[in-house]
Amino acid sequence: SENGTRCILSSSSEFPEGFFTPQERKDGGIVIYFIIILYMFLAVSIVCDDYFLPSLEIISECLGLSQDVAGATFMAAGSSAPELVTAFLGAFVTKGDIGVSTILGSAIYNLLGISAACGLFSSVVSRLSCWPLFRDCLAYTISAAAVLAMISDSRIYWYESASLLLIYGCYILVLCFDIKINQYLMKKFSPCCTCFTKAMEESAEQQPLVGWRDESGPLIRPQSRTDSGIFQDELDYSQLSTSLHGLDEISEDHPNVFTMPEADMKRILWVLSLPIITLLYLTIPDCRRQFWRNWFMVTFLISAAWISAITYVLVWMVTIAGETLGIPESVMGLTLLAAGTSVPDTVASVLVARKGNGDMAMSNIVGSNVFDMLCLGIPWFIKTAFINTSGPIEVNSSGLTYTAISLICSVGFIFLAVHLNGWKIDKKLGTICLVLYLVFTVLSILYELGIIGNNPTRVCGN
Repeated sequence: SENGTRCILSSSSEFPEGFFTPQERKDGGIVIYFIIILYMFLAVSIVCDDYFLPSLEIISECLGLSQDVAGATFMAAGSSAPELVTAFLGAFVTKGDIGVSTILGSAIYNLLGISAACGLFSSVVSRLSCWPLFRDCLAYTISAAAVLAMISDSRIYWYESASLLLIYGCYILVLCFDIKINQYLMKKFSPCCTCFTKAMEESAEQQPLVGWRDESGPLIRPQSRTDSGIFQDELDYSQLSTSLHGLDEISEDHPNVFTMPEADMKRILWVLSLPIITLLYLTIPDCRRQFWRNWFMVTFLISAAWISAITYVLVWMVTIAGETLGIPESVMGLTLLAAGTSVPDTVASVLVARKGNGDMAMSNIVGSNVFDMLCLGIPWFIKTAFINTSGPIEVNSSGLTYTAISLICSVGFIFLAVHLNGWKIDKKLGTICLVLYLVFTVLSILYELGIIGNNPTRVCGN
């Protein structure tokens, strides 16, 4: 610090040097970076749609997971792989606060920004259940409070990091008994929470499961873990979801990824994405095809690794592009970098929201934040308990008071917005979340720039 001004490291210091000099970027090389950024967005969507979500579907079926539990566990873990890699880099490689700042800095975007994307970019109105959202919001509030409490003194001890692992273990334990807890709470509070019960009934009517048609009555959906239903359309069930209920009844295989789409616009995107389609086809087993069906866990792990690698390149390009355009470090961290590290969560949540699976989308949004807190606990615990046992980890805790208030408020706002919107994801909720996200972002930027509060910053060395 100099004269009360906080010194922060440049974001580009965490990445390799770019392939253009600063002057070459200003002379037009920045266009190449934007092309790479757009191509990385396309690559992430292909990985999620063709490999990550299909593997999640089969995992959910084999383990008997419901939509929300699958979204809060495997989907959250896979789409949050970049944050886990970032946390390990921050703890063992850069020895800086990149893990803390990335995870806490993108938390508001994960909650409000992705919720806005799900509402605005989905043409299907998805119904939500009360219990999954309440469960995940409560778990995230507890885990966020624990992280903020332990880094308030700028030191992380082994027992503090172990408490994060314990909290996540309790969260997984609750998910194991999710159906029983859900049934008990609905039975206990249904007289005073009729809107929740009504929303669940409407969701059951709009999103029926294969093989659950009652011939004497309307379509019903009992509380069950027999299907996560990612790939079900409103009128036409996909081959994969049907085949999960009768693998011997369907002999047709899934269409090849090299089959050219019929629509003109999709053909253009297909041709442009052919290099990444070929690379993914050669490195990831397509578990949608009968030959690779039993390799779904390999598909899940490799696709999560690809998501991490693509996101790293994406954030690298965004960082250099932001510096070239003269965007302040604090502004870029709260906007471009926060959105960049959360691209897998955004793509995965929007894809399942378009299928009408609102509970899975929301559980991924909040559940990925809970997993992000675990991402901090794992490297911290390994380093303090096994590698550097002589002392605690030092972190920079300045500005955490505002961060804590923002996180808690964003959780409360998203829960209240969903309740006031009738427990459904639609364009109205998307607009509300977008407005709230813009408000939080503007206030955060003003705070980081020192315009409000007493927190002036500058880039170290400048």
